[in-house]
Amino acid sequence: MIVEVDRNLSTYFNDDPVRHHLSEEFRITDNRKSYALVFNGDRKPSAMICVAFCEDVPATEEELVKPGNVAVFYTVWSYEKGCGTEIVFEMVDYIKENMPEVNRFVTLSPLTQMARNFHLKNGAVEYRMNETTVNFEYENR
Repeated sequence: MIVEVDRNLSTYFNDDPVRHHLSEEFRITDNRKSYALVFNGDRKPSAMICVAFCEDVPATEEELVKPGNVAVFYTVWSYEKGCGTEIVFEMVDYIKENMPEVNRFVTLSPLTQMARNFHLKNGAVEYRMNETTVNFEYENR
């Protein structure tokens, strides 16, 4: 089950391997939200994801502040094998159900082979290579 992160789960932001420098405030205010994948009422999440709803596909973190209808997954991490993939797919379904105005799903990913392998394995396509990031798009979800 997808749950929106509140102050009780925000301590898990410290575990973010990609964007650990981003504050709790940044992750849960304005056009940005964070979510956890939890099972059977567990207190510890199985995976976490941070999403910005932007006007366009961002190339930098600074562009994550422009509100709009593009869902941008800008960091994801998991505590259990397979749960990173699961939270991405569950998040797309959750957004489609609860935010019908959002119809595009992209990432703001680091330039790492691990990120590339993760998104391509999960059916995303490379949308754009940027100076310090890469965007993948989940087109057929």
